[in-house]
Amino acid sequence: MERYYSYSRFLKEYFGEKIYKICLDGGFTCPNRDGSLSTLGCLFCSEGGSGEFAEQAHLSITEQIIKGKQQTANKYQGEKYLAYFQAFTNTYAPVEKLRTLYEEALNREEICGLIIGTRPDCLPEEVLDLLEELQSKKPVFLELGFQTCHDKTARFLNRGYDSIVFADAVKRCAEHKIRVSAHIILGLPGESMEDQYETIHFLNKLPISGIKISMLYLLKNTPLAAHYEKHPFPLYTMEEYVDVLVGCLERLRPDIVIERITGDGPRKLLIAPEWILHKRYVLNTIQKELKLRNTYQGKNYV
Repeated sequence: MERYYSYSRFLKEYFGEKIYKICLDGGFTCPNRDGSLSTLGCLFCSEGGSGEFAEQAHLSITEQIIKGKQQTANKYQGEKYLAYFQAFTNTYAPVEKLRTLYEEALNREEICGLIIGTRPDCLPEEVLDLLEELQSKKPVFLELGFQTCHDKTARFLNRGYDSIVFADAVKRCAEHKIRVSAHIILGLPGESMEDQYETIHFLNKLPISGIKISMLYLLKNTPLAAHYEKHPFPLYTMEEYVDVLVGCLERLRPDIVIERITGDGPRKLLIAPEWILHKRYVLNTIQKELKLRNTYQGKNYV
């Protein structure tokens, strides 16, 4: 019995086969970094803009794809890939620059679609029009950073927008027939278990198709790490994370795809908690707990 709607299952259903992602760096920045909103960035975000697993930005998109294929050859012998624009805010540029980068990826035969990570406040209508146009050729999926529905927590994180902005962006994406996934973080400072369930309820009411769930972890050279050093706060143990996660899954709308269910920050940058480095063990523990409780995604969805 599959106890949640896994990403691997979704990809096989959508594309008819296993698909592998190639993480790309399009050379973008972020309004939360360049001074438009702030120069700090979101407190938890790494120096690489969450793109540590992406290829190098000085390479062309074509070169990055070729290199990505070479590096994944020992893991994946298929012929189809998703081009994942991952680092920083990947719609934060003039629309013609976006078109050039996206089309360079889409024009390659082995690329069967795009994944674009961005912010909900960086989706003007002309960008959504472009994405809708490109989607007539190959699928385009958006990933939006969200983290929490609680604006008080978001202000602490220096997220730079209120939750109503996220909700509006998701609805506009739906009008353009663009699939959207939301990123959330469990274990944020000051948030109770019920607060985190409220984030799930908030998302359930929106036309999102996927969710990426992570626990809060600390990376070197981030504002959050500096804050933690001066003002320590509790970080989840693995058992605490699994407990809250299972509760979130039980309340999550059953049609939402679970695209990530744990975090795995770069080993060389990770400060704490160290247990997240044992990803396979964490995943097995989650499955074991779901089975032990005889529960599943959407069991308590209302």
